[in-house]
Amino acid sequence: MYPLMDLPFSPELIALARYLTGEFDNQEQALAEPAWYVHLRLWQRPVPLFTEDSITLFAEQASVINLDRPYRQRLMRLQGGNSDASLQVQYYMPKQPDVLLGGGRNPALLETLSPDQFELLPGCLLTVTQQQIAPNHYHFSAALPPEARCCFTYNGQTTHVSLGFEAREAEFLSYDKGIDPATGKALWGAILGPFRFHKR
Repeated sequence: MYPLMDLPFSPELIALARYLTGEFDNQEQALAEPAWYVHLRLWQRPVPLFTEDSITLFAEQASVINLDRPYRQRLMRLQGGNSDASLQVQYYMPKQPDVLLGGGRNPALLETLSPDQFELLPGCLLTVTQQQIAPNHYHFSAALPPEARCCFTYNGQTTHVSLGFEAREAEFLSYDKGIDPATGKALWGAILGPFRFHKR
């Protein structure tokens, strides 16, 4: 892994990466509303990919009762933040997710990643807006553009997803949902509101 503060990027991009990096869970939410929210652990780790123009994180999550069976491996490539470019997050998925299984808990598995292990998800590019709430403190919001179609194919099935998040210094809100392409209705994820993760 490499220290985020040493990278030659804008303060906003470095702050976004710092807020997103870490180990998170939604314990309080899961205890308060167990019928609607599974107790999850979420890992987001910096990885040395696309370092010429971005900060890239490997993300993975698992149910707390099945930490040895993580899922939803993905890359989040954070770019922009200079005077002429807004912040963006481009998603990628691994071509062979099983090879990276457990990378969130065991970052050593991520030290030899290469770009050719991942597939760009063309419609899965979030636009990030930021509000400075104090010197060097931000509230970030990320969403897909209205016309975007974010989807990926896994095990021969095409899945449509609606992606989005908010990030503050110690809190990460995930709005990710799986969408039924026929009806447009949400099938899984943040159906009743965001998953509220706190950094541990």
